Amino acid sequence: MIDPHVHLRDWEQSNKETLLHGIGTAYRSGINGLFEMPNTSPVLTCRDAIVHRIADAGEALKKLSLGPGDILYGIYTGLTHDREQRTEALELYDEFFPTVIGFKLFAGHSTGNMGITEEDAQRAIYRQLADSGYEGILAVHCEKESLMHPELWDIDRPETHGDARPSVAELQSVKDQLTHAIETGFSGTLHICHVSHPDTVELIKEIKSGDLCFKITCGVTPHHALLNNDDVDHNGNLMKMNPPLRDRASQLKLYSQLIHGDIDWIESDHAPHTLEDKRAGASGIPGFTGYVRLVQKLLADKIDSELLKDLIGRRFLNVIGLSGVDNRFFCIPKELDPKKADDYPWDPFRYLLT
Repeated sequence: MIDPHVHLRDWEQSNKETLLHGIGTAYRSGINGLFEMPNTSPVLTCRDAIVHRIADAGEALKKLSLGPGDILYGIYTGLTHDREQRTEALELYDEFFPTVIGFKLFAGHSTGNMGITEEDAQRAIYRQLADSGYEGILAVHCEKESLMHPELWDIDRPETHGDARPSVAELQSVKDQLTHAIETGFSGTLHICHVSHPDTVELIKEIKSGDLCFKITCGVTPHHALLNNDDVDHNGNLMKMNPPLRDRASQLKLYSQLIHGDIDWIESDHAPHTLEDKRAGASGIPGFTGYVRLVQKLLADKIDSELLKDLIGRRFLNVIGLSGVDNRFFCIPKELDPKKADDYPWDPFRYLLT
């Protein structure tokens, strides 16, 4: 099973998790492909950091006795306001693909504060990628800053996080990205990360039916597909993530869209913190347990087997240009045990799903 969206920490955040721990836990739970996001500390936006990260991941794989035939590992390079940085990112993609599999744009601020929130700055990125002939994947965290209300967030009232980051901010940000891609002639794949509301999926589904010069995909996390803001009442800031959990009706519809093929793949958005950080309001939760539990639920609900293969890796590998990879990377493990991924101080799925 492939997890196209993880945050493995390490370096200055090794107290949250190391590469060795994250990769090992994922692999033991049946996830044999990991592609990590660039908001590490320090961030993955330059050659030195990328080369260092690849080397450190290689050392972790060696300690785990895992080779290329056992696990796939890749990195998204982060994009910044600096045009020269983006030029270097394009060079890194050409040099290191498929270890560097594409780029990440934070269209709204999240953990790591890498947001590029101005529409003109976002459009400049699409223009540069289009002018360069880039045809790879651009993964985007979509939350429009001007439609968020940070003043509504109250750490003592965890449910207010959903008020501070409403679903309309996600929907409008996706509309912005579509406009930028169309107007600049972007010809790669625009991937909308961790969709949290069914209206966003409906918009993407509608756009897919049109005549586009680019591809568009979207992913859903186990927490947005299985949990909702009722769960915040029971678990407080431990359930805090960006984008937030939505209401139960929206969650159930999102799950229905997943099982009916309207969503392209599952991505855990695995993002561990210490319990101290979570209680202080950090956004992000461990995701590997949820990935396994979501697959278990899809199997119990008799999902089409070919669709499930697409959701757990086949479609992602096709989109990024690795369709020739052995099919064991998108097959259900013989033993699907979420307890093997339950190696974190708190599992947000444990209390709800047995």
